[in-house]
Amino acid sequence: MATKLDYYAVLEISRDANSDEVKKAYRRLAMQYHPDRNPGDASAEARFKEISEAYDILKDDQKRAAYDRFGHAAFEGGGPGAGGFDFGGGLGDIFEQMFGDMMGGRRGGRRSGSDIQVQVSISFTEAFAGVRKPITVPTRVTCESCDGTGSADRDQGAETCPTCHGAGKVRAQQGFFLVERVCPTCHGAGKVVRNPCTVCRGAGTVERDRTLEVAIPAGVEDGTRIRLSGEGEAGGKGAQPGDLYVHIAVEPHPIFQRDGANIYCRVPLRMTQAALGTEIEVPVVDGSRAKVKVPAGTQTGENFRLRGKGFSVLRSSARGDMYIQVSVETPQHLTRRQRELLDEFEAEAEDHARANPESTGFFSKVRDFFEGKL
Repeated sequence: MATKLDYYAVLEISRDANSDEVKKAYRRLAMQYHPDRNPGDASAEARFKEISEAYDILKDDQKRAAYDRFGHAAFEGGGPGAGGFDFGGGLGDIFEQMFGDMMGGRRGGRRSGSDIQVQVSISFTEAFAGVRKPITVPTRVTCESCDGTGSADRDQGAETCPTCHGAGKVRAQQGFFLVERVCPTCHGAGKVVRNPCTVCRGAGTVERDRTLEVAIPAGVEDGTRIRLSGEGEAGGKGAQPGDLYVHIAVEPHPIFQRDGANIYCRVPLRMTQAALGTEIEVPVVDGSRAKVKVPAGTQTGENFRLRGKGFSVLRSSARGDMYIQVSVETPQHLTRRQRELLDEFEAEAEDHARANPESTGFFSKVRDFFEGKL
């Protein structure tokens, strides 16, 4: 069996990396090796799977702690937190773990409701401030006509299944093995209805659109999944309902970009503003304004930080920062007078190397190269 790589090595991070560093490493590598960017490249696909597997473990505090203590054994062959089978409960429990989903996802011997997955799009500012969003979910709800019993006679209700005696499953001996399967009479419910409800036809649930409100916390990131326990499809004949998973999609903003809890804003400056220095007013994501002093001689790519003006960090009182990224713009479509002024400036600049030290130094090295000095 192939030896698995260390998860920290897969994500190219140190073992003491914090959660933000883990997330940043995953985003960078996942974007680099994503199959959509590397069509037909089997090695890139395999690398992407390794990266996803490593991130799935290291992003979860409990899984990460188990991995730090036990390594890959924590998730193999019955190790702590393993995804393997637990043999402590006997053969029947093994069948329950192996075939539970195929047997209708039973919980407590009954056919539970299915989980529902929905996606909700929110704006950049809603992700910053948090928002409550109403969503409409097509689902199965408890039948009001029979109160979920599936029986037309509410007083009589459902009777214990005579085949499985309420277990929802039957077992049969085949040689040395005990085989377990869903009861063919009650289909895993454990009960049977003699006089089915005419509305739900004995199912105990009916299809219906349901509207509920989802509280989306401030600082939520694109791709976050929120679990609402018990808000999925209703279970048949009184069984437990499933869960509702809300996937958050954050729409891009025309001015701001986000990296974790930090916000970036690219601000173009005129050449004269960058050369002489200026003061600019920039928007902040919370709707306020901030003034930033730009010193004389500022170059493209320089950043100015506004502390605490970024996103909230989930489950923390901390706030990220906002960075103003300067981009010096070269003027275009000059008037005759502007061209004359720039010609005068260029003539002066040639006699003052300190005005443009980077270009002066570079062309000095180029001259030395052509003269064989380098």
